[in-house]
Amino acid sequence: MALHALAGTLFTVQTVAGILANFSLLYCYVSLCLTGFRFKTTDVIVQHVTVANSLIMLSKGIPQTMTAFGVKHFLHEFGCTYILYIYRVARGVSIAATCILSVFQAIKTSPMNSSCKKLKTKATSYVGISIFLCWILYMCVNLIFPLFSDRNLNFKNLTRRKDSGYCSTWLKDGITNSLYIVFIFLPEILFSGLMLWSSSTMICILHRHRTQMQHIRKARLSPRPSPEARATQNILTLVCTFVSFYTLSSTVYAYISAFDISSKWLNNIFDLISTCFPTISPLVLMNPDHTVKKLWTKFRQSIRCTSHLC
Repeated sequence: MALHALAGTLFTVQTVAGILANFSLLYCYVSLCLTGFRFKTTDVIVQHVTVANSLIMLSKGIPQTMTAFGVKHFLHEFGCTYILYIYRVARGVSIAATCILSVFQAIKTSPMNSSCKKLKTKATSYVGISIFLCWILYMCVNLIFPLFSDRNLNFKNLTRRKDSGYCSTWLKDGITNSLYIVFIFLPEILFSGLMLWSSSTMICILHRHRTQMQHIRKARLSPRPSPEARATQNILTLVCTFVSFYTLSSTVYAYISAFDISSKWLNNIFDLISTCFPTISPLVLMNPDHTVKKLWTKFRQSIRCTSHLC
């Protein structure tokens, strides 16, 4: 009983913190948007990451918290199917948008004489359409859940159920799983590889810039990094946080799947890790040097100004 209470407490703290943090950012962005504020390209990408993370916390965090407190199978097959659909779409978009943010910042910080010279001028116009296509792609691909989940479709490849605690779904073998692996897991591996490449590129650029600026710092100029360097460091922190938790959750999931383990604690650990990034990412974005912090300050100033009718 004490173990159930501990698990429930951990899930509750994580879910409440993640929902409050993500919705605070969304409230800030929506309010500034209504005032006609013009966002930078990186802010637009962060908005999509925040929306996706909010959906993850709602579709994954709340059900797993209720399950941890002993409330099980409260979703019927229809609800279970669409909760999983929303979660998978949001997870895919979160990964893709974080990758786009990392690659965009790497292109933006690259020297003008590099091979990315042409991309520096066109990257901004490609960001919006890229994120839009990510939403459409994952919404279409993940239709495999609502279209092929009904037991009444008389599929012969329905084998056994997977119990998620709050609901259970039929597992399928053969071509359905193969297509899902091709369209879901391979792109995730590709996005992770792109994030590692862009992060390495940004680290090299920052190191080279720091080396070049050492003699200027000796001339008693401020040692504080430039705004662009600070933004790059914050995006690197965000990407490293994502890659760390994604790798850890994938490792735990692979271990559970490979050995067909049904340990409740291992599944709880996997669920906790899989929602760590949506919980922590808003806190990374709210650090004092990030643009979101500055936007939040401007938002409070606009509210204070409105209250005084200025």
